[in-house]
Amino acid sequence: MFRKSKSVVGLDVGSTVVKAVELTLDGSEPVVTGFSRVEIPPGGSQAEAVATAFKEGKFRTKQVVTSVSGQDVVVRYVPMMKMTEAEVKQAIRFETDKYLPFDLSEVQLDSQALSRAPAGSGDGDGKAGEQMTVLLAACKIKAIQEKVGLVAQQGLTPIAVDIDLFALSNAWNLCGLPIDESVDGEQHAIALVDIGAARTSINVLVNGETCFSREINIGGGDMTQAVARRLGVEGYEAEAIKRSSENHELEVNSAIAPVLEDLVGELSLSLDYVEHHEGVHVEQVLLSGGGVLAPGAVQYIEQATGRSARTWNPLEGLRVDSGRVDVEELEAWSSTLVVALGLASRVRAA
Repeated sequence: MFRKSKSVVGLDVGSTVVKAVELTLDGSEPVVTGFSRVEIPPGGSQAEAVATAFKEGKFRTKQVVTSVSGQDVVVRYVPMMKMTEAEVKQAIRFETDKYLPFDLSEVQLDSQALSRAPAGSGDGDGKAGEQMTVLLAACKIKAIQEKVGLVAQQGLTPIAVDIDLFALSNAWNLCGLPIDESVDGEQHAIALVDIGAARTSINVLVNGETCFSREINIGGGDMTQAVARRLGVEGYEAEAIKRSSENHELEVNSAIAPVLEDLVGELSLSLDYVEHHEGVHVEQVLLSGGGVLAPGAVQYIEQATGRSARTWNPLEGLRVDSGRVDVEELEAWSSTLVVALGLASRVRAA
């Protein structure tokens, strides 16, 4: 069925888990044709986990899209006068001193014009429609080289290096989920929030397009450490207890509460900033990542942010080849696969 089709593996290399999802085009339809998830044990290496993931996944292809995140990555939303894409690529380099904390020689730059104009542009000055917002992304070259080297060492072919923040929106668009229309002139936005082990990624979308993104250095690993301290157990035991806390529910809830409070405080600040500066209403928070598996996390985030919150399944609307993929296991980990699926979605442009 897929003999002449393109396949790409989205490889999400985290601090504690490697997740790989393969998408194959059947005509124009992306189909999940492979999945693997490998935990990195204490003292283990990411390289070994990647090798194991590809051995167990039995993927059709060695073409890989992976990603970078953290302090080596900077994303900015830059207001500029309207110009062509080629002109943007030239002009954006002269804007970097204002927006990047890195020397230009240290980073790889990319940019893209967004459809939404900067908030407040043209208000009362007759210049409405003359400005545009340009998404500027930069990553230290060293970080990209390290990630490419990690992939290439396993005999794989890296065809792109993305940013975790944008993988979230790519996964959302891959699902083809309905987009809220503006109501009474007010634009509605959704916040995609992925709580990983080391950090939390936020990407706010208006009509399916990013208008704000940020990383918070709080994640599921902080919750696990809090449980380990509270119960006096090792980290791997604490992680298992955190996910299935029937016998320790009160202790787990008490341990992770301060972490969730700090996380939600930062999240609320981000959403309030978006609403104030972008003139949109963030109506819903869609949660993913291993951190949302902690007991009561979703309900706490909903209550503390004052916004509707739920986990979302990035597999929604996607066909799965059950002959090649353990569908039950795939569904069990679905909320943690947003980044990997977003990376694999580049199969449509491969």
